[in-house]
Amino acid sequence: MVTMSRPKKWTARKIAALKGKEKIAAITAYDYATARFVDASGMHLVLVGDSLGMTMLGYQSTLPVTVDEMIHHTAAVVRGTENALVVGDMPFMSYQPGIDLTMINAGRFLQEAGADAVKIEGGQERVELVEALVKAAIPVMGHIGLTPQSIKDFGGFKVQGRTNEEAERLVADAKALEQAGVFAIVLEAIPPALAQRITDSLSIPTVGIGAGPNCDGQILVINDLLGMYDEFTPKFVKQYAQLGEEMKRAFAEYIRDVQDGTFPSNEHCY
Repeated sequence: MVTMSRPKKWTARKIAALKGKEKIAAITAYDYATARFVDASGMHLVLVGDSLGMTMLGYQSTLPVTVDEMIHHTAAVVRGTENALVVGDMPFMSYQPGIDLTMINAGRFLQEAGADAVKIEGGQERVELVEALVKAAIPVMGHIGLTPQSIKDFGGFKVQGRTNEEAERLVADAKALEQAGVFAIVLEAIPPALAQRITDSLSIPTVGIGAGPNCDGQILVINDLLGMYDEFTPKFVKQYAQLGEEMKRAFAEYIRDVQDGTFPSNEHCY
């Protein structure tokens, strides 16, 4: 596979153009400090996911996350990035009620937070919304398969596309979103063979999370990747570090040093 020369700033169109040329590396981030490290690594795309509800705010799901919370965190990530494409995740009920509310909320992500694009969940039922956003020059990333904002309907976090009927619906969803104008589609928690079938059927990139190796790119929640979320680790996650354990060790050492008087020492005093 040929590696393309990297642009200074990734845009939605440049990400879309990577299809068949270079695998897309994407990750979630939720704050300025972390975004700086992510951006310095050369990451293509940073998603400010509504997963921050669980990883940052302590909610039990993504459903309580508000637009204001997403705007706040997206703006922080934007301030910490120079090169990566920053996508703001539109939270539950910020677009489901219809086009008018969708346009207002999506516009806030670009105008107030400085995001480069927005992401919405759903397939054929979102076509009208996607078309309206794209017509308004707001780049849109799609998301099908396990869509966390639909867990009440799904009955929990369950793999999607296991039956022929579900698989055909997801293929149709992906094609409808492509036709509507999305620049890429997240495929979450679907069998690898189905993910490859969808990927091969599209001219835009797919970005997998729990969808096997044959997507055009991959995305992980940063807390899972770094070992900083110990309540649950999905099967598809590869942990590249154990920062949670390292943080606990550092905090314990700090407490000991404070209590036994070894910190601060002379070298830490004016």
